[in-house]
Amino acid sequence: MPSQTLQLTTGQRRYATVAALLGWFALAVQLYLILWGRWTDQASLMGGLVRFFSFFTVLTNTLVATVLTCAIVDRHSAGHRFFRSPVVCAGITTSILLVSIAYNLLLRHLWTPQGWQWIADELLHDVMPLLYLGYWWLHGRKGVLGLKHLLGWMFYPVLYFGYLLFRGNMFGDYLYPFLDIGTLGLTKALVNAFGVLAGFVVIGLVILMSDKRRMPKV
Repeated sequence: MPSQTLQLTTGQRRYATVAALLGWFALAVQLYLILWGRWTDQASLMGGLVRFFSFFTVLTNTLVATVLTCAIVDRHSAGHRFFRSPVVCAGITTSILLVSIAYNLLLRHLWTPQGWQWIADELLHDVMPLLYLGYWWLHGRKGVLGLKHLLGWMFYPVLYFGYLLFRGNMFGDYLYPFLDIGTLGLTKALVNAFGVLAGFVVIGLVILMSDKRRMPKV
């Protein structure tokens, strides 16, 4: 059975390498800023680490950087094959586009980051989504996706929202103001959550249609 992954050319490998380095750099900067903030506030560094990995943006960018790293590393492990799978790559494309669109529509106007925070913010929410979309569009195998895959991708944001509810109930910190049950109430927060999920589905449908349009000719 032929592999579903494509081998990268030298130019494609360079593209993936630069994108992977930028992704890990952005995550490292954001982690440093969170831990430094906790240090100066004399708060728990472990709590800062937990908070860092509680953001959908961070989790999704970590997946993006992992896929790009796997693309340039020649291994044959189960994890490597998983992250090189065209279904997984397309699902992560859907998620990282949601990160960018939701941030720019719902959150960007709420603050004005400066310095290194601005750099991390732009990389995580704008640069990496565009770079990864380019990677998927140019280098991912096409013609293998269907609606069943979109249903599978939905487990990720749904499970994340479940975690967010648990975290918010335990610590009173819902991370994202449009999902803050303590401020908005349960009904409004759920409406917003279903709105975000609907946006995820729309993005996923666009990915599916793009996949069909880019199917290799036989």
